[in-house]
Amino acid sequence: MALKHHKTLTPEKWSGFAFSKQIIMIANELNRAGNCLAKNDGAEARLCYERAFELLYLTISTLKDYRKLKELLRFQEMLAYLYTNTEAAIKENSALLKVLISLDKDSYALLNN
Repeated sequence: MALKHHKTLTPEKWSGFAFSKQIIMIANELNRAGNCLAKNDGAEARLCYERAFELLYLTISTLKDYRKLKELLRFQEMLAYLYTNTEAAIKENSALLKVLISLDKDSYALLNN
């Protein structure tokens, strides 16, 4: 898979990161998207979602735990909704960010301490 935004990132390099770090890096992009939405910059928010998709695809392609895979695929559907919805709200973005963080106990603990 050719990456548009993370050109130097390979599946091998990505799989070297802990799952919790992968989740936080995806969450970073959702947080950036929320900031863009707050500034009424929908175009930049879409770019943030595209970067989140790339990281999500890398995570999905390298994941060995099928329980986590199932939840990430559900998350992917909701991310696609935000990406395609031109009226995406900050509230929906924030809710999806919370869902993502709650998928991993280490990420959740790290961001909620």
